Amino acid sequence: IDIEYHCKPLGATDWNGSGMHANFSTTYLREVGGKSYFEKLMKVLVDRQLLRHEAEKEKLDRDPKVMQAIERAKALIIAQAWMQKRLGAPASPTRAEVEAYFSQHPEFFSKRKAFDMHQLVISTRDLTPQAKKAAESSGSLEEMAAWFEANKVRFARNRVTRSTADMPPELSKRLLAIPRGQLFAVREGERSLLVSIADVRDAPVTVDVAAMQIEQYLFNKKQKDAADAELARLRSTAKISWLNKELAPPAGAPAAPAAMPAALDPAAQADAAQKAALDRGVMGLK
Repeated sequence: IDIEYHCKPLGATDWNGSGMHANFSTTYLREVGGKSYFEKLMKVLVDRQLLRHEAEKEKLDRDPKVMQAIERAKALIIAQAWMQKRLGAPASPTRAEVEAYFSQHPEFFSKRKAFDMHQLVISTRDLTPQAKKAAESSGSLEEMAAWFEANKVRFARNRVTRSTADMPPELSKRLLAIPRGQLFAVREGERSLLVSIADVRDAPVTVDVAAMQIEQYLFNKKQKDAADAELARLRSTAKISWLNKELAPPAGAPAAPAAMPAALDPAAQADAAQKAALDRGVMGLK
C-alpha cells in the first residue's frame, strides 16, 4: 500500500487541489492542531486503512454478517440525515419553560429528598428461606451481618445515596413509607441486596442549579416529540403491509413516553447497576 498524506502532493504549483482526494478538518485541528497532533491523527487513519485492507484480502467485507451490519449502519445514517433535514434543530428551551418544568416537579427539585441507605450484598442463591426468616425477625443490618457470619454466608457492606430525582415517583413514595431501619430486599440477577434506610433528608436544588439539566431534558423531549410527529405523518401516508398480522401495532397507537430527567448531581449518577436495581422496584422479604 502506498500512502501519501501531504496536504499538497504536487508541491508549490498553481493547483486548486481538486482530484482524487478529500479534505477534512475539525475545530481542534484548525484552532490548535500542531505537528504532533496531525501525526497522531494520520497514524490512526493509516492504521484503520491497513486493517481494512487486510480484512478485504480475507473477503470479510463480503461476509454476510458484516454486510448486514454495514446495511444497518447505512440505513441509520440515512434515516438520521432525513430527520435532520426535515426537522432541523428544535428551538432551545426558554427560561420560562425551564421555570415551568421546575415548578411542576417539586419532587425532583425544590422538595427533593435524599435517601442514605446501608446495604449488605450477598449472592442471590444465599437469600434462602432461612435467610429471609432471619431478616424478618432481625432488628438491624448488623444483626443480619452477624447471622451471615454465623452461617458462613459471604457478604459485602455498601453505602449509597439516592434522591427522588433518580427514581420513578411511585418508587420514591414506597421508600418514603418504609420506616427507617426496616430491612427490605432488592434482587439484581446473581446478587441480592439487603437494604436499610439510615436517613431521609431534604436535598433541594434551585432552578439555577437545575437549569442546565432541565434545558437538556426539554430539548431532547422536543426532538423526540418532533420525530414522533414526523413518523406518525409518514405512517399515515404510507401503505404498510404486515406479513404477521399479530405484530402489527394497533391503529393510532401512542408513541412511547419521553424518559425521566437525568440525575441532578454527580454522586447520584454513580453506581448505575444498583440504581437500576432500585428502579426495578422494592421487593418484600415475604
